[in-house]
Amino acid sequence: MTTAATDSANFPTMIIPRGTEIKLNQHGQLSIKTPGNLVIQNSGNYSEIESTNGSIRIEENVTVEAVSVKAGQACFIQGTLTAWKVHAKKITLEDRAKAFIMLQESEHLELSRSARLVGNFANEKELYLMMGKFTPQLKELPASVDMGTHAPIAEPRRAVQIPETDHLRMAQTLLEREITRPDVSPQEAEALREVLYALRERNLQRVNMVYRDAFRELRAPSESLRKAYEHLDAHFAAAR
Repeated sequence: MTTAATDSANFPTMIIPRGTEIKLNQHGQLSIKTPGNLVIQNSGNYSEIESTNGSIRIEENVTVEAVSVKAGQACFIQGTLTAWKVHAKKITLEDRAKAFIMLQESEHLELSRSARLVGNFANEKELYLMMGKFTPQLKELPASVDMGTHAPIAEPRRAVQIPETDHLRMAQTLLEREITRPDVSPQEAEALREVLYALRERNLQRVNMVYRDAFRELRAPSESLRKAYEHLDAHFAAAR
C-alpha cells in the first residue's frame, strides 16, 4: 500500500528561502532573486538571476541563458552560460565549462584548462570602442563569411508569400517552443539558443551568420524545427 508520505519521499524537496523573488516577464523569461546561495540544476532561459549575499552555481550538463547574472560572492560554472552581463566577486569556469559573456564584472576570474570563455569585456565602453574600431568589418561579415556548401535541411516553401518580419517572428516562436523538448540534446540546444538569442536582440547579421551551422547540429530535427529553418531561409533569401 502506497501512502502520500511514501510518494513524497521519492521526490526532492524544493525550499524557497524567505525574501526570494520569482517573476515572469512578457517574454516568458524567469527572474530569480534570492538572498542566499543558488544552484541551477535544469537548463533554462532567464531574465535575471541574482544571489544578493551568496553564490550561484550552474551545474554540469546544464545550459543557462540570462540577460543578467549577479552574485554577492562567486559564480561557479560547470555547464554552459550565455549572458549579457555577469557580476560577481569571483567567476570560476570548471572543467569543460563554457561561458559566453559580453560584459563581466569581477575581481577574480578562474578558468580550468579545458574551460572556454568567449566575450569577457570589462565594461560597456570597452565593448563599444572595440565594435567602433571594426565597424567596416562587421558590416562585411555576412558577405565574407563562408557558411559552407552543405545542403540545407529542406528547401523553403514559397507558395505562400509571408512578410519578412513575420518569417523572423514565426521562427522565433517555433524555436522558443522546440528548444525545451526533452529529445533535444544539450549540444543541439546550445546551438539553437545562439540563433534564438540573436533573434530576440534583432541582431540579424548574427542570425544570418549562425543559423545554418546551428541547424546542421540537429541529428533528427522535428517538423517544427524544419519550419523554423525554412522561415529563416525565406527571410534571408528575400533580403539578398
